[in-house]
Amino acid sequence: MSNADPRPASGPLPLAGEPEGGLMVAVRATLRRDLVLRMRGRSEVLNPLVFFALVITLFPLGISPDPTLLATIAPGLLWVAALLAALLSLDGVFRGDFEDGSLEQLLLSPQPLAALALSKVAVHWLLTGLPLALMAPLLGIMLSLPAGSYGVLALSLALGSASLSLIGAIGAALTVGLSRGGVLLSLLVLPLYIPVLIFGAGAVQAAIQGGGVAAHLAILGALLAAALIFAPFAIAASLRISING
Repeated sequence: MSNADPRPASGPLPLAGEPEGGLMVAVRATLRRDLVLRMRGRSEVLNPLVFFALVITLFPLGISPDPTLLATIAPGLLWVAALLAALLSLDGVFRGDFEDGSLEQLLLSPQPLAALALSKVAVHWLLTGLPLALMAPLLGIMLSLPAGSYGVLALSLALGSASLSLIGAIGAALTVGLSRGGVLLSLLVLPLYIPVLIFGAGAVQAAIQGGGVAAHLAILGALLAAALIFAPFAIAASLRISING
């Protein structure tokens, strides 16, 4: 009798207690696939970061090199530039999948569309929002930002950019079927970005002035929690509307 193992010779084995082809397998596969595809198109990943760096670099040349003035406007400038940089890459969250037909396969998947869409948003944040948060303190040096505010700047951008990705993905899902949906996407999501922008810049400003930043960061965390709860279902509904009409 043969003692050959009946399991497949290759491929990952399911985790204990997890059915093969379950939700976590689908989420991991979606994350891995999107990360690989995004890293192959490095220009899409680098464009928001280059835009962010260029805006912060050119702004002192166009306004004034005065350190006092730059430190005053630095919180708002850094946050607005980061917001616009994140907006640049939003249109591509679902666009590639729509063009190659894989988005329709996601809609037909037995797994919850909201969970799969959330994994795509997570990839957008990992490759756009998180790098922007890590770059911001370095660019803050050019704007004479006080050293004590660098940590608050990075943390507020990490929290806020996650909310921006979740909210923006709703607009990206609604406009994915349009040939030129970039302008409409901006009009849809920019008003929803205002609360995140206000409390994010407010946290950095409070750190510069020596005030308490806990309240601003707590509100940013609350906005992120609300977005994590409601945005995936709104994205799933928007994708169904865009694909099915």
